[in-house]
Amino acid sequence: MKIARKVQAGTMQSSDLMVFLEPAETLTVTIDSTVLKQFGELIRAKVDEVLRRHHVESGEVRITDRGALDYAIEARLETALFRAAEE
Repeated sequence: MKIARKVQAGTMQSSDLMVFLEPAETLTVTIDSTVLKQFGELIRAKVDEVLRRHHVESGEVRITDRGALDYAIEARLETALFRAAEE
């Protein structure tokens, strides 16, 4: 899947997150979270899993997390990916 346009998905509410996607030449992932020290590795693993599943090889992925659970991370990222796709 190719990130073809700039999009966002999610909210800044507690227990949610915002996902921002932009086209780019390489894949970069930036995560800002209120629980980064405790769960940063798990958040990154979930993001990487979703990106691999959708064959994303380039783009800028920025996540601002407010304590979202893994199913919310997956849902918000997939929603943003479908919005950004060129299909």
